[in-house]
Parts: sequence; C-alpha cells; structure tokens
Amino acid sequence: MTSVLDLAPVVPVVVVDDVADAVPLARALVAGGLPAIEVTLRTPAAPDAIRAIAAEVPEAVVGAGTVISAATVTEAVSAGARFLVSPGWTDTLLAAMRASGVPFLPGVSTTSEVVALLERGVSEMKFFPAEAAGGTAYLKSLSGPLPQARFCPTGGISLASAPSYLALKNVGCVGGSWMLPPDAITSKDWARVEKLAREASALR
Repeated sequence: MTSVLDLAPVVPVVVVDDVADAVPLARALVAGGLPAIEVTLRTPAAPDAIRAIAAEVPEAVVGAGTVISAATVTEAVSAGARFLVSPGWTDTLLAAMRASGVPFLPGVSTTSEVVALLERGVSEMKFFPAEAAGGTAYLKSLSGPLPQARFCPTGGISLASAPSYLALKNVGCVGGSWMLPPDAITSKDWARVEKLAREASALR
C-alpha cells in the first residue's frame, strides 16, 4: 500500500456510535475523495464498524485509531484495519504495531519522541495533539534538524488551518473530523458529508 501519508491530504478521524452508520459514512467520504478513513477505537461499535467498512466499501482504506495496547492492535487488525494510528507510543506498543504487518503511525508530541522513533527505524508519525503541542510553528522547527521525519498532524485542525499544515514539507497529510459534523451524522445527511469531504480533498 502507498504510505498512509500519501493517500489523501486529509484522513477523516471517525467516531462511530452506531454500526449502521459506518458503511454509508465511509461511502460518502470515499465519494468525496477521502479514501483513508481512521475509525477510532473509542466506542464499542468501532471494531464492527471497521469490519463493515472493510467488507462493504472495498475502495476505502480503513484504519484504526486510538490504538494504545497490543490487545487493541490485535482487535483492529482482526477487524480488517489496514493501518494503525496511536496517540503516543511505548516500545511494547511499537513492537506490537510492527508485528501486525500493516502500516502504522505512532503518535509523538516532542522532539525526543521523534528522535527515539527515528532510532528505531520509524520515520512516519502522527503529531498529536497538533494545535496544543505547537502547531505549524513546531513542525516547521523540526524540519531543519530532522528532515527525515514525516507527519500526519491531528488534533484541533480545521478546514481553515489545514492548508498551513499541508504547506509544510514534512507534513504528508492531516487528520481531522470537521467533515463529520455531529448533526449531519445524527440526521444521516451523507450528501453533506460527501460535500465537506470533497472540500477537504481539494486542499492539495
């Protein structure tokens, strides 16, 4: 698979409460030009949502977010996740993600964490929580001494702020949920989700 960072300018970060929403939601995102979909393991419905998307929306590249243990790695991959995203990392979690056989983005928020991952042969990472951890200024500062590290910043990013992140040479894509407004999900307004996804996919 092409690097997760290069699939689309934006990776939608999806919280699924109702499994019935998973497939139409994923179809709307794909139709809008956002094939990489991160379903966070924050709800009981998440594993079944990943399973449904993997089975019924083959053009989607569905992944799992909020992966925080070896057990969640196993759960996500068993459900059909094609990539893994964690908010942070430890050596134990990193080993489990590496052993899973699917691409992964371990989370970092400090220079030391970035250097530690580079030491371990990992150069693609999630920068989280992006806005709270220093935003574009921080990432721009990292690009000088650590040009080999590439990031997917996630956390507090909006349609308005995404372009400034995507303009950075060490940013491959951003993660966000602005194309998934809660009222659109509640009302099952998938046309609106598709429209917002199309706006996001046009950012690059």
